Amino acid sequence: MANIAHRIKIPSIVLECMESRTENNNAVTHVTTRLWDEEVLKSDVPVLVDFWAEWCGPCRMVGPAVEQVGKIMAGKVKVTKLNVDENQEIAMRYNVQSIPSLLLFKGGKEVGRTIGAAPKERYLQFIENSLKS
Repeated sequence: MANIAHRIKIPSIVLECMESRTENNNAVTHVTTRLWDEEVLKSDVPVLVDFWAEWCGPCRMVGPAVEQVGKIMAGKVKVTKLNVDENQEIAMRYNVQSIPSLLLFKGGKEVGRTIGAAPKERYLQFIENSLKS
């Protein structure tokens, strides 16, 4: 998006709003490569990142479960989504080879990873177990 923004002169404040948009009353934040460090690595709370793509059927199935997790964990865990097609650098940095992949970060470090579609209960259990260790 940044390359297009420079060619068509989108103001940086508008671009930032587009890059870090939220859904469902702030339950889920969309992050980008540009905002990765600020939104994920420097977060004061653990961050669950859903690596997804628009063309991925299982990713679309996971969307509602991730949004529910965001609502349930509000204030305890930040729930985010990262489009792997638009942010390939981050997906490569964390060796994300299958989607949907959900990675949990705490203190700037990956503390857990789960791959594949699952119900919200499984994701909540994944978060709990990952934060215990």
